[in-house]
Amino acid sequence: MRATREATCNAARPVAFEPMSDFQPVERIEGPADAGVLIVCDHASNALPPEYGSLGLPPEAFARHIAYDIGAAGVTRRLAKLLDAPAGLSCFSRLLIDPNRGGDDPTLVMRISDGALIPGNARIDAAEVERRREKYWRAYRDAAIAEIERMSASGRIPSIVSIHSFTPVWKGAARPWHVALLWDCDPRLARPLIAGLQGERDLVVGDNEPYDGALAGDTMWELGTSRGLPHALIELRQDLIADEKGQEEWAQRLARELKPVLADPCVHRIEMHPTRT
Repeated sequence: MRATREATCNAARPVAFEPMSDFQPVERIEGPADAGVLIVCDHASNALPPEYGSLGLPPEAFARHIAYDIGAAGVTRRLAKLLDAPAGLSCFSRLLIDPNRGGDDPTLVMRISDGALIPGNARIDAAEVERRREKYWRAYRDAAIAEIERMSASGRIPSIVSIHSFTPVWKGAARPWHVALLWDCDPRLARPLIAGLQGERDLVVGDNEPYDGALAGDTMWELGTSRGLPHALIELRQDLIADEKGQEEWAQRLARELKPVLADPCVHRIEMHPTRT
């Protein structure tokens, strides 16, 4: 990511689906190189490049979690502003290719997602998977890596924060957590953030819930674990950030908790930790 905004993701189209023209795979939000934190949002958008149409799906599919992380983009943009930090957001739906999966993960391009058949993915061959991987998945990862290198060159090693959201109910079971931290082996961001959030009133805070943060090849592994950079993936429950008010409230809350953690010198140095993956 360079310190200019090159594209803005159309991250929510719940009523009608229209492929984006002049498609860019990454939205870059400018920020100082010595900000000390890079914010990323893997599933910011439900958009598709025009050549893919709607992948054969009805418009309502693009309002669901299968297409993007509802509310995550709004929180990311607000948090970047509050922390005066650079950010990068994917501008393509995970229905096209999932930027948070490892490059050789069998779920990189989903043929069925949460019971929905994706016609445009059902019969794609290895050449098409590779095309999407290079043009979209790799472009997103490379933009984040370039920003890490720019920030590291300032003399202040950045921490990495990833913003996601999860559904309130999964397979009929309510999920009790309001927020959760996913992490693998480096506790420098996750542990103090969990403790800080647990100190807030009326919050149920998850530790590697509802997913496990030890996923080889995912975005946090490539940007954080493999480089020895402090990192954490923050999961927010979608009903809490579905509108602008909720997004602003949670961005404010996360900024409040992150600022003292980011003031600690230990989160601005390289440390390699044995992984659980």
